[in-house]
Amino acid sequence: MLSLDPKSLAIPQLHGYLLGAVGPRPIAFASTIDEDGNANLAPFSFFNVFSANPPIMIFSPARSGRTNTTKDTYNNVKKIAEVVINVVTHDIVHQMSLASSPYEAGVDEFEKAGFTKLASETIRPFRVAESPVQFECKVNEVIELGNEGGAGNLVICEVTKIHIDERVIGEDGKIDQHKIDLVSRMGGNWYCRADENSMFEINKPIVTKGIGFDELPEDVRNSNILTGNDLGHLAGIVELPNETDVNDYKLIELSDLFVSLEDEQTKLEVELHKLAQGLLKENKLEEAWMTLLSFNN
Repeated sequence: MLSLDPKSLAIPQLHGYLLGAVGPRPIAFASTIDEDGNANLAPFSFFNVFSANPPIMIFSPARSGRTNTTKDTYNNVKKIAEVVINVVTHDIVHQMSLASSPYEAGVDEFEKAGFTKLASETIRPFRVAESPVQFECKVNEVIELGNEGGAGNLVICEVTKIHIDERVIGEDGKIDQHKIDLVSRMGGNWYCRADENSMFEINKPIVTKGIGFDELPEDVRNSNILTGNDLGHLAGIVELPNETDVNDYKLIELSDLFVSLEDEQTKLEVELHKLAQGLLKENKLEEAWMTLLSFNN
Protein backbone atom coordinates (compact mmCIF):
# COMPACT_ATOMS: atom_id res chain seq x y z
CA MET A 1 0.00 0.00 0.00
CA LEU A 2 1.20 3.49 -0.90
CA SER A 3 1.63 5.57 2.28
CA LEU A 4 2.09 9.31 1.86
CA ASP A 5 2.83 12.29 4.07
CA PRO A 6 0.53 15.13 2.88
CA LYS A 7 3.19 17.68 3.80
CA SER A 8 5.63 16.11 1.34
CA LEU A 9 3.28 16.34 -1.64
CA ALA A 10 2.87 19.21 -4.06
CA ILE A 11 -0.57 20.78 -3.68
CA PRO A 12 -1.83 19.67 -7.14
CA GLN A 13 -0.79 16.09 -6.39
CA LEU A 14 -2.39 16.13 -2.94
CA HIS A 15 -5.50 17.74 -4.41
CA GLY A 16 -5.70 14.96 -6.99
CA TYR A 17 -5.46 12.21 -4.39
CA LEU A 18 -8.12 13.82 -2.19
CA LEU A 19 -10.60 14.33 -5.00
CA GLY A 20 -9.85 10.98 -6.62
CA ALA A 21 -10.58 9.07 -3.43
CA VAL A 22 -13.37 11.11 -1.83
CA GLY A 23 -16.34 10.90 -4.13
CA PRO A 24 -18.81 11.09 -5.60
CA ARG A 25 -19.22 14.57 -4.12
CA PRO A 26 -22.49 16.55 -4.33
CA ILE A 27 -22.30 19.90 -6.10
CA ALA A 28 -23.30 23.24 -4.63
CA PHE A 29 -24.18 25.49 -7.55
CA ALA A 30 -23.82 28.72 -5.62
CA SER A 31 -25.43 31.98 -6.66
CA THR A 32 -24.20 35.16 -4.97
CA ILE A 33 -24.10 38.91 -5.61
CA ASP A 34 -21.48 41.57 -4.96
CA GLU A 35 -22.07 44.88 -3.23
CA ASP A 36 -23.09 46.45 -6.55
CA GLY A 37 -25.72 43.79 -7.19
CA ASN A 38 -23.77 41.92 -9.89
CA ALA A 39 -24.73 38.25 -10.06
CA ASN A 40 -22.22 35.41 -9.81
CA LEU A 41 -22.76 31.69 -10.27
CA ALA A 42 -20.20 28.93 -9.62
CA PRO A 43 -20.16 25.20 -8.70
CA PHE A 44 -18.31 23.73 -5.72
CA SER A 45 -17.92 20.05 -4.89
CA PHE A 46 -16.51 20.62 -1.42
CA PHE A 47 -20.09 20.60 -0.17
CA ASN A 48 -22.69 18.80 1.91
CA VAL A 49 -25.63 19.20 4.30
CA PHE A 50 -24.67 19.01 7.97
CA SER A 51 -27.77 19.64 10.05
CA ALA A 52 -31.55 19.56 9.80
CA ASN A 53 -32.31 21.57 12.92
CA PRO A 54 -31.21 24.19 12.11
CA PRO A 55 -30.92 23.36 8.38
CA ILE A 56 -27.21 23.91 7.70
CA MET A 57 -25.21 23.43 4.51
CA ILE A 58 -21.48 24.05 4.11
CA PHE A 59 -19.49 24.54 0.95
CA SER A 60 -15.91 25.62 0.41
CA PRO A 61 -14.68 27.98 -2.32
CA ALA A 62 -11.00 27.16 -1.84
CA ARG A 63 -8.07 29.39 -2.70
CA SER A 64 -6.52 28.66 -6.07
CA GLY A 65 -3.70 26.15 -5.79
CA ARG A 66 -1.93 27.87 -8.68
CA THR A 67 -2.33 31.58 -7.92
CA ASN A 68 -3.54 31.66 -4.29
CA THR A 69 -6.38 33.95 -5.35
CA THR A 70 -9.86 33.71 -3.84
CA LYS A 71 -13.05 32.96 -5.73
CA ASP A 72 -15.63 35.63 -6.55
CA THR A 73 -18.13 33.56 -4.54
CA TYR A 74 -15.94 33.83 -1.43
CA ASN A 75 -15.42 37.56 -1.96
CA ASN A 76 -19.16 38.08 -2.41
CA VAL A 77 -20.37 36.21 0.69
CA LYS A 78 -17.85 38.11 2.81
CA LYS A 79 -19.68 41.31 1.82
CA ILE A 80 -23.24 40.12 1.12
CA ALA A 81 -23.78 37.17 3.46
CA GLU A 82 -26.38 35.43 1.33
CA VAL A 83 -26.30 32.58 -1.20
CA VAL A 84 -28.60 30.31 -3.17
CA ILE A 85 -27.45 26.70 -3.39
CA ASN A 86 -28.96 25.12 -6.49
CA VAL A 87 -28.74 21.37 -7.06
CA VAL A 88 -27.20 20.10 -10.29
CA THR A 89 -28.91 17.51 -12.46
CA HIS A 90 -27.84 15.71 -15.61
CA ASP A 91 -29.96 18.06 -17.71
CA ILE A 92 -27.83 21.07 -16.77
CA VAL A 93 -24.39 19.54 -16.13
CA HIS A 94 -22.70 21.01 -19.21
CA GLN A 95 -24.10 24.46 -18.50
CA MET A 96 -22.91 24.13 -14.91
CA SER A 97 -19.43 23.18 -16.11
CA LEU A 98 -19.35 26.22 -18.39
CA ALA A 99 -20.25 28.44 -15.44
CA SER A 100 -17.12 27.18 -13.66
CA SER A 101 -14.90 28.92 -16.22
CA PRO A 102 -12.53 31.54 -14.73
CA TYR A 103 -14.47 34.57 -15.92
CA GLU A 104 -13.43 37.96 -14.64
CA ALA A 105 -15.15 39.49 -11.62
CA GLY A 106 -18.40 41.14 -12.63
CA VAL A 107 -19.11 38.74 -15.50
CA ASP A 108 -22.60 37.25 -15.15
CA GLU A 109 -22.32 33.45 -15.36
CA PHE A 110 -26.10 33.21 -15.64
CA GLU A 111 -25.78 34.83 -19.05
CA LYS A 112 -22.56 33.03 -20.04
CA ALA A 113 -24.00 29.60 -19.25
CA GLY A 114 -27.54 30.29 -20.47
CA PHE A 115 -29.37 30.04 -17.16
CA THR A 116 -32.59 31.81 -16.23
CA LYS A 117 -32.64 34.04 -13.15
CA LEU A 118 -35.42 33.69 -10.61
CA ALA A 119 -35.86 36.22 -7.85
CA SER A 120 -35.44 34.79 -4.36
CA GLU A 121 -37.99 35.43 -1.61
CA THR A 122 -35.82 35.82 1.50
CA ILE A 123 -32.43 36.91 0.12
CA ARG A 124 -30.98 38.98 -2.74
CA PRO A 125 -29.05 36.47 -4.92
CA PHE A 126 -30.97 34.89 -7.79
CA ARG A 127 -32.05 31.28 -8.10
CA VAL A 128 -31.33 29.06 -11.11
CA ALA A 129 -34.71 28.36 -12.71
CA GLU A 130 -33.41 25.22 -14.44
CA SER A 131 -32.41 23.59 -11.13
CA PRO A 132 -35.22 21.46 -9.63
CA VAL A 133 -34.29 22.29 -6.02
CA GLN A 134 -33.04 25.66 -4.82
CA PHE A 135 -32.05 26.55 -1.27
CA GLU A 136 -32.09 30.18 -0.24
CA CYS A 137 -29.54 30.63 2.54
CA LYS A 138 -28.13 33.23 4.85
CA VAL A 139 -24.42 32.87 5.57
CA ASN A 140 -23.90 32.41 9.29
CA GLU A 141 -20.11 32.26 9.22
CA VAL A 142 -17.10 31.91 6.96
CA ILE A 143 -14.16 29.98 8.38
CA GLU A 144 -10.83 30.44 6.61
CA LEU A 145 -8.71 27.30 6.89
CA GLY A 146 -5.46 28.89 5.73
CA ASN A 147 -3.92 31.63 3.63
CA GLU A 148 -1.88 29.51 1.21
CA GLY A 149 -2.91 28.13 -2.17
CA GLY A 150 -5.38 25.24 -1.87
CA ALA A 151 -6.72 26.34 1.53
CA GLY A 152 -10.45 26.00 1.95
CA ASN A 153 -12.97 28.55 3.18
CA LEU A 154 -15.96 26.99 4.90
CA VAL A 155 -19.13 28.92 4.10
CA ILE A 156 -21.66 27.89 6.73
CA CYS A 157 -25.16 28.50 5.37
CA GLU A 158 -28.55 28.34 7.07
CA VAL A 159 -31.45 27.52 4.76
CA THR A 160 -34.19 30.15 4.87
CA LYS A 161 -36.37 28.90 2.01
CA ILE A 162 -36.57 25.75 -0.12
CA HIS A 163 -38.04 25.61 -3.63
CA ILE A 164 -38.78 22.19 -5.17
CA ASP A 165 -40.08 21.43 -8.65
CA GLU A 166 -43.17 19.23 -8.23
CA ARG A 167 -41.96 17.04 -11.09
CA VAL A 168 -39.28 15.48 -8.89
CA ILE A 169 -41.73 14.65 -6.08
CA GLY A 170 -42.85 11.02 -5.79
CA GLU A 171 -46.22 9.64 -4.73
CA ASP A 172 -45.01 9.48 -1.14
CA GLY A 173 -44.44 13.24 -1.08
CA LYS A 174 -40.66 12.86 -0.96
CA ILE A 175 -38.08 13.72 -3.59
CA ASP A 176 -37.93 10.74 -5.94
CA GLN A 177 -34.26 9.79 -6.35
CA HIS A 178 -34.89 8.50 -9.86
CA LYS A 179 -36.78 11.57 -11.02
CA ILE A 180 -34.29 14.14 -9.74
CA ASP A 181 -31.37 12.64 -11.75
CA LEU A 182 -28.57 14.24 -9.74
CA VAL A 183 -24.94 14.39 -10.81
CA SER A 184 -21.84 14.55 -8.63
CA ARG A 185 -18.11 15.11 -8.99
CA MET A 186 -15.38 12.53 -9.06
CA GLY A 187 -11.64 13.04 -9.60
CA GLY A 188 -10.20 14.81 -12.63
CA ASN A 189 -12.78 15.50 -15.31
CA TRP A 190 -15.07 12.72 -14.15
CA TYR A 191 -18.68 13.03 -13.00
CA CYS A 192 -21.17 10.49 -11.70
CA ARG A 193 -24.88 10.26 -12.59
CA ALA A 194 -27.27 8.97 -9.95
CA ASP A 195 -29.68 6.98 -12.12
CA GLU A 196 -31.16 3.49 -12.10
CA ASN A 197 -27.87 2.05 -13.35
CA SER A 198 -25.86 3.35 -10.40
CA MET A 199 -28.31 3.46 -7.48
CA PHE A 200 -29.23 0.66 -5.11
CA GLU A 201 -31.12 0.45 -1.84
CA ILE A 202 -29.94 -0.76 1.56
CA ASN A 203 -32.41 -0.75 4.41
CA LYS A 204 -30.93 1.48 7.11
CA PRO A 205 -30.71 -0.13 10.60
CA ILE A 206 -32.20 2.91 12.34
CA VAL A 207 -34.26 1.01 14.93
CA THR A 208 -33.22 -2.58 14.18
CA LYS A 209 -30.04 -4.40 15.18
CA GLY A 210 -28.50 -7.00 12.89
CA ILE A 211 -27.11 -10.18 14.40
CA GLY A 212 -23.56 -9.13 13.47
CA PHE A 213 -20.54 -11.00 12.12
CA ASP A 214 -19.91 -12.70 15.45
CA GLU A 215 -23.26 -14.51 15.27
CA LEU A 216 -22.76 -15.89 11.77
CA PRO A 217 -22.52 -19.71 11.59
CA GLU A 218 -18.89 -20.77 11.22
CA ASP A 219 -19.40 -22.37 7.81
CA VAL A 220 -20.93 -19.13 6.52
CA ARG A 221 -18.32 -16.86 8.08
CA ASN A 222 -15.49 -18.96 6.61
CA SER A 223 -17.03 -19.29 3.16
CA ASN A 224 -14.69 -19.24 0.17
CA ILE A 225 -17.51 -17.87 -1.99
CA LEU A 226 -19.16 -15.16 0.07
CA THR A 227 -17.33 -11.84 0.26
CA GLY A 228 -17.00 -9.57 3.27
CA ASN A 229 -19.71 -7.40 1.76
CA ASP A 230 -21.96 -10.46 1.40
CA LEU A 231 -21.35 -11.36 5.03
CA GLY A 232 -22.16 -7.80 6.07
CA HIS A 233 -25.46 -8.10 4.23
CA LEU A 234 -26.20 -11.43 5.90
CA ALA A 235 -25.20 -10.12 9.34
CA GLY A 236 -27.78 -7.35 9.00
CA ILE A 237 -30.69 -9.76 9.50
CA VAL A 238 -32.46 -9.27 12.82
CA GLU A 239 -33.35 -12.93 13.34
CA LEU A 240 -32.47 -16.10 11.46
CA PRO A 241 -35.27 -18.00 9.72
CA ASN A 242 -36.70 -20.82 11.83
CA GLU A 243 -36.03 -24.48 11.11
CA THR A 244 -39.51 -25.16 9.75
CA ASP A 245 -39.29 -22.39 7.18
CA VAL A 246 -35.81 -23.54 6.15
CA ASN A 247 -37.00 -27.11 5.64
CA ASP A 248 -40.03 -25.99 3.63
CA TYR A 249 -37.81 -23.81 1.43
CA LYS A 250 -35.39 -26.70 1.00
CA LEU A 251 -38.13 -29.06 -0.15
CA ILE A 252 -39.79 -26.59 -2.50
CA GLU A 253 -36.97 -24.48 -3.92
CA LEU A 254 -33.81 -26.56 -3.47
CA SER A 255 -34.87 -30.19 -3.81
CA ASP A 256 -33.48 -30.66 -7.32
CA LEU A 257 -30.07 -29.32 -6.27
CA PHE A 258 -29.92 -31.56 -3.20
CA VAL A 259 -30.91 -34.62 -5.23
CA SER A 260 -28.38 -33.97 -8.00
CA LEU A 261 -25.49 -33.42 -5.57
CA GLU A 262 -26.52 -35.87 -2.88
CA ASP A 263 -23.17 -37.67 -3.04
CA GLU A 264 -21.04 -34.54 -3.49
CA GLN A 265 -21.46 -32.61 -0.27
CA THR A 266 -18.50 -30.29 -0.81
CA LYS A 267 -19.76 -29.26 -4.23
CA LEU A 268 -23.31 -28.93 -2.84
CA GLU A 269 -22.13 -26.47 -0.20
CA VAL A 270 -20.29 -24.41 -2.82
CA GLU A 271 -23.37 -24.30 -5.06
CA LEU A 272 -25.58 -23.27 -2.16
CA HIS A 273 -23.21 -20.45 -1.29
CA LYS A 274 -23.17 -19.30 -4.93
CA LEU A 275 -26.95 -19.41 -5.02
CA ALA A 276 -27.17 -17.43 -1.77
CA GLN A 277 -24.76 -14.86 -3.17
CA GLY A 278 -27.01 -14.41 -6.19
CA LEU A 279 -30.04 -13.96 -3.95
CA LEU A 280 -28.20 -11.28 -1.98
CA LYS A 281 -27.58 -9.36 -5.20
CA GLU A 282 -31.35 -9.35 -5.66
CA ASN A 283 -31.72 -8.14 -2.05
CA LYS A 284 -33.50 -11.37 -1.07
CA LEU A 285 -31.94 -11.66 2.36
CA GLU A 286 -34.29 -14.19 3.95
CA GLU A 287 -34.13 -16.51 0.91
CA ALA A 288 -30.33 -16.30 0.97
CA TRP A 289 -30.31 -17.31 4.62
CA MET A 290 -32.68 -20.23 4.08
CA THR A 291 -30.46 -21.42 1.23
CA LEU A 292 -27.37 -21.33 3.44
CA LEU A 293 -29.05 -22.93 6.46
CA SER A 294 -30.53 -25.72 4.35
CA PHE A 295 -27.11 -27.38 4.07
CA ASN A 296 -27.09 -28.49 7.69
CA ASN A 297 -30.86 -29.06 8.03
